Amino acid sequence: MNSGTLFAPFDLGGYRVVVAGGSRGIGRSMALAFAQAGAAVSICARGAVALEETCQAIAAFGVVAHAQSCDLADAKAIEVYVADAAAALGGIDVLVNNASGYGFDDSDEGWLAGFNVDLMAAVRASRAALPYLKASSRPCILHTSSIAAFRPRANGAAYAAVKAALSQYTTSQALALAEHRIRVNAIAPGSIAFADGLWERRQVEQPQLYQTTLAKIPFGRFGKPEEIAHVALFLASPWAAWITGQTLAVDGGQMLNG
Repeated sequence: MNSGTLFAPFDLGGYRVVVAGGSRGIGRSMALAFAQAGAAVSICARGAVALEETCQAIAAFGVVAHAQSCDLADAKAIEVYVADAAAALGGIDVLVNNASGYGFDDSDEGWLAGFNVDLMAAVRASRAALPYLKASSRPCILHTSSIAAFRPRANGAAYAAVKAALSQYTTSQALALAEHRIRVNAIAPGSIAFADGLWERRQVEQPQLYQTTLAKIPFGRFGKPEEIAHVALFLASPWAAWITGQTLAVDGGQMLNG
């Protein structure tokens, strides 16, 4: 599935955007959408090849592009990355916490993968970015949650619980940072398909789960990464200036069918 087709409904020229977990899938589409809208963009991830390819794609829009390898389960690495990103961009206006450890199984490893990457990476990146956001005239934090945060799951309880914690963190963080006029929101995607992503793999490895999930989406298809990216543009833009502390489901009506 092609995640390169974008349009930029907002002019975000002059914005400085950091996307933690920005080399593939939703994060890549977010980074490219912000760049197409005129923002300078920094991304981080672990995979060097995808990181470099995405950085080049960002730069092709004629904006400042920065990419750096970072293990988002490593607190020190996050601190170093955010400081380097701020130096490269000249500050930070928007922080996007998009990474996931995809901790689905009930083992300690599964729980810790989600806790360390989905939740604590967002906490740590926010903490590191806070001085730069306080200095911004249009500061904003966006977290990538999931519709799994809204409902119980027989399978993948670890993932759902961590995403629910991230959504709760969004509300508390929004309240705590309101005095600094820093808006904090989360996007909760439904099932999103992209090349070599979770749902593309499940189509081959777990075809029954794939078809069952597809049947629950009223629009009759999986979502596209760029459809999440467009919501990120809106939430970061002046058009969302009175929105904070919210987790917005973007799922093509998937939750309507349970």
